[in-house]
Parts: sequence; C-alpha cells; structure tokens
Amino acid sequence: MRRHSSHARVCSHRYAWLLDNWLRRLFQAPARVIGDDIRRGDTVLDIGCGPGFFTLEMARLVGDQGRVMAIDLQVPMLERVARKAIRAGLSERIRLHHCQPDRIGLTVQADFALAYYMVHETPSVSSLLREILTMVRPGGRLLVVEPRLHVRRKAFERMCRLGRELGWEEVGRPGCKGGRSVLFQRRR
Repeated sequence: MRRHSSHARVCSHRYAWLLDNWLRRLFQAPARVIGDDIRRGDTVLDIGCGPGFFTLEMARLVGDQGRVMAIDLQVPMLERVARKAIRAGLSERIRLHHCQPDRIGLTVQADFALAYYMVHETPSVSSLLREILTMVRPGGRLLVVEPRLHVRRKAFERMCRLGRELGWEEVGRPGCKGGRSVLFQRRR
C-alpha cells in the first residue's frame, strides 16, 4: 500500500492479481454488479478501475456505440487494462485516463459511473463526489460500493450524507454488490 499526504491508502498495482481473478468473479461477478445500470450506447466511467475487473464487462455492455473511461491513479494498472482490452477485442470502446490523487481531471458527460472499493482511498471524499457530479449528465447514476472490512457503517453513512448534501439524490441501497452500496442519481 502506498500513502498519500492525506494518509489515504491506495492498493498497489503489485496486488493486481488479487483484484482480478476467477475466485473474485464467483463472488463479485461484474455483470451482476453493473449489468442493470448500463445500456448499449452509454458513456460510462470506471473510477479507480485497477486492473479492469469491471472495465471489460462495461465495454461489452455499452456495445459498439458506447464508451468506457477507465480511470486510475497508477499507470501500471492502466497498462494492464490496455493489454486485456486488446486481447478481448474491446480496445476501441475503452479510453484510458491517468488521474491525480486529488483530481480526476476529465470533461465528459457520462450516463453511469462506478466507484468500486476506492472512495475510502481518496484524499477528499467531498472533492471526489463533487467532481464526479460534474462528469455525470443530469439523470445519470453513480454506484459506490465500499468494502465492509475497511469502511465501517458510520463512515459509509457519512459518505452517503455528504453525497446528498453535494447534490446527489440517493435512489437506492442495492444488495448483492459485494459491500456497502449506494446508488446515487444526479438531479435533473
């Protein structure tokens, strides 16, 4: 794990094999986690994409006319996603974006964004949620899933309250996503 000045912990690219393997797919199948939220032709964001556990499934779901923005802080993670996308024949649908610890730095209007097991790793949850709000079109959604082992219920509830205060509408707490989950929608 690497520490930033904010003391947020980021899972190192050296552990990418833990984040994308057949065993994890049994318990957190990407299609089951994100399949209900993505449509053909959508523009979607995989924020903190890591080795692309969800990225390739997103690319399949958006189809030829859709686009996936795979966003990560670590260049080796993005390189891994690029190799996997080429092997899967999905590289035309996926754009890689190297972000900074305190800023994503994209101008896009997405239909859906996923922040899976990464919000707790950011220097400022408030800044992250505010920036994502600018990148999701009105009516678009953000699914946040946080690991129960790292994020206690009280901290998760604070994050949900903060999201609502910033302008996200909480539309659900979907189960079976692999952790503490909240589905936000940008107000129209």
